[in-house]
Amino acid sequence: MKRLRIALWGLAAVCAAFLGYMTFQISGAKQQLVESAFGAPFQLVDQHGKAISEQAMRGKPSAVFFGFTHCPEVCPTTLFELDGWLKKVDPKGDKLNAFFVTVDPERDTPDIMNRYVSNVSDRITGIAGAPDKVMEMVKSFRVYAKKVPVDDKNPNGDYTMDHTASVFLLDSAGRFKGTIAYGENPDVAVKKLENLAKG
Repeated sequence: MKRLRIALWGLAAVCAAFLGYMTFQISGAKQQLVESAFGAPFQLVDQHGKAISEQAMRGKPSAVFFGFTHCPEVCPTTLFELDGWLKKVDPKGDKLNAFFVTVDPERDTPDIMNRYVSNVSDRITGIAGAPDKVMEMVKSFRVYAKKVPVDDKNPNGDYTMDHTASVFLLDSAGRFKGTIAYGENPDVAVKKLENLAKG
């Protein structure tokens, strides 16, 4: 019985040490997320076909949204709302950057992105590029994006995209500061952007 108690105490000590180690690792990862720039470096093109990199998201805080031009509701709604919030928080356009990154680079060429974004906003810059390079950036931002066939019987036919619908907020050094959720209360969204602009 004594040996069983000792063994159980030993097992409990090992479990406690493991939990302590995991907590330390998670805390370290969260701290790194706060202290370092979010996402990996990238070399893509903007809606005008000009080269753009992560440096575009430096110097001023940025709002970054991932979506696609064939999106029926979430993307146009979010871009329209984001444009309105930006005009309210930063009417001169000198405090905040905003970007719309495609998660459907096979269809969303710079020209298509330009026509799509320009119809909604002159404050948001579209980002596209080579599909593999775009998806590397998407993944580095921890954005979920998945091609979904419109017709299950024709998996290689027309498709839509499931994707993360939040707006990512980055400070002037590119560090993650939070998100604006899809359907966020407009007053809360504006307040988040106001706080971001101050940082």
